[in-house]
Amino acid sequence: MHMLYNSDSFIVVQFDVPAAEPQPGPQLNRGGFEIVDKFARKEIFIEGALAESFQQGVQALIDDGEPSEDELDAFIEQYAVMGQQPVVMH
Repeated sequence: MHMLYNSDSFIVVQFDVPAAEPQPGPQLNRGGFEIVDKFARKEIFIEGALAESFQQGVQALIDDGEPSEDELDAFIEQYAVMGQQPVVMH
C-alpha cells in the first residue's frame, strides 16, 4: 500500500497484491487504486482496465509538466464520482 496523493479533496492509495501462489512464467499481480473523496465521504477501488486508464491519465499529466493540485483534483474527480461506498471510521 502506497499513498500516492493527498490533497484537501482527495486521497489516492495504490495497492499491489501479489498472486496467491507463485506460478511458472510471468507473475501476475492484482491491485489497483483506492480513491477517497473527502468532501463526499465516499470511496472507490478501481482495478484492471479502469486502473490502467487512471494510471495512464496521471502519467500523461505528469509528462506534460508539473500539474497543479487543481489539475490533479479535476482528473481524479472523474473517477471519484463513481464512488458509492461511504467512508466509515472504525
